[in-house]
Amino acid sequence: MTGTTAPRRAHKGGRWIERWEPEDEAFWKESGERVARRNLLYSVLSEHIGFSVWTLWSVMVLFMGPAYGIDPAGKFFLIATATFVGALVRVPYTFAVARFGGRNWTAFSALLLLAPTGAALVVMEPGTSYGTFLAVAALTGVGGGNFASSMTNINAFFPLRKKGWALGLNAGGGNIGVPVVQLVALLVIGTAGAGHPRLLLGLYLPLIVAAAALALLRMDNLAPVRGDTGAVREAVRDAHTWIMAFLYTGTFGSFIGYGFAFGLVLQTQFGRTPLQAASLTFVGPLLGSLVRPVGGALADRFGGARITLATFVAMAAATAVVVHASGEESLPVFLVGFVALFVLSGLGNGSTYKMIPGIFQAKALARGMEGEAAAAYGRRLSGAAMGLIGAVGALGGLGINLVFREAFSTSGSGTAAFVTFLGFYAACCAVTWAVYLRRPAPAVLPAAGAQTKAQLTSV
Repeated sequence: MTGTTAPRRAHKGGRWIERWEPEDEAFWKESGERVARRNLLYSVLSEHIGFSVWTLWSVMVLFMGPAYGIDPAGKFFLIATATFVGALVRVPYTFAVARFGGRNWTAFSALLLLAPTGAALVVMEPGTSYGTFLAVAALTGVGGGNFASSMTNINAFFPLRKKGWALGLNAGGGNIGVPVVQLVALLVIGTAGAGHPRLLLGLYLPLIVAAAALALLRMDNLAPVRGDTGAVREAVRDAHTWIMAFLYTGTFGSFIGYGFAFGLVLQTQFGRTPLQAASLTFVGPLLGSLVRPVGGALADRFGGARITLATFVAMAAATAVVVHASGEESLPVFLVGFVALFVLSGLGNGSTYKMIPGIFQAKALARGMEGEAAAAYGRRLSGAAMGLIGAVGALGGLGINLVFREAFSTSGSGTAAFVTFLGFYAACCAVTWAVYLRRPAPAVLPAAGAQTKAQLTSV
């Protein structure tokens, strides 16, 4: 069926679009693209604030001087706690879009960010117990869930040929919340000093309210995106869900784990002051966020698996540089290698997420589906899988911070941690090649004709 409008009607208390067929080119050109881009814009804004709140403790620890009585291992555990909770809540956040609507959930989840930000504003001072800091750090994890719901929502708005670009832009705009909160922290430390963390927290409260209000006023719910427990069960049983989760652990897990830990590594291993650390920490996350849409666009053009494999090879090389610099205690070389890791992880984030809908649409073709039926199947399964993949990927950030904590606790250096990461990237290279690029196609791919196999190996 074709048409020229995306009709809305009152439904379940919000702005609902009843019919959505982005693969229909006439529908897309006449109205679909305009509506999808508008929702993308405000999704990016809300997700951006969510990332800033999720990574608050990557900068809060820079404000925590000797008066707080918390050693580096304790600080790494604080940021690991925020990472862990953020990973867990991604699963229910993914399914909330289908239950409540993308617009409704975006507004609600944005307002929910007031709780961790306000709590941090209250407790952020010397004398507060470590347990209280731990609880507040855990609360900031709700900001990590915004990514999952946002990506699931935007995935439904765009046709397959545009998903790499759209998902990359959506995620990249959200990821920029990491360097932005670090830049704001740098401004506060540089002007008011490290004793005024509440200034940073106070700046975010009105931004949270603005993001929620704009989502309510400008976004839409898609009625065809319904709660589908069958899709969830099917995604859980599909081997590709867990293979892609493993690969996303290598890309996004690296990005968020390094984003949380970078400043603390500079302080602990290289003796940087809070101001010196804050002046450097934002560079890597900023570049990694900016190139995420580039990774998606490259994947649209050359195939996600090819870009992902090239990214992991380059990440292994950059990690080898960091290992050398860490052993030699060379800060300039260390910074070059570490910033390269951020850039490469950003590229890989874009390419891996492009692969997900392509894999499931190719599987639909293997089952004999065609046209909109195959596209709808791909949207249905990839939407369910994205929450699981995003959650496992974020757990990679937890792993990075726990490995750093162990390395610094035992040796006072991060060298051993980077050697561990190097081995992991080598494993990611092997899996990407073996599953998605090796000829002939491995057994994990469904039995299909040559055209479908070609699509699977170029997702």
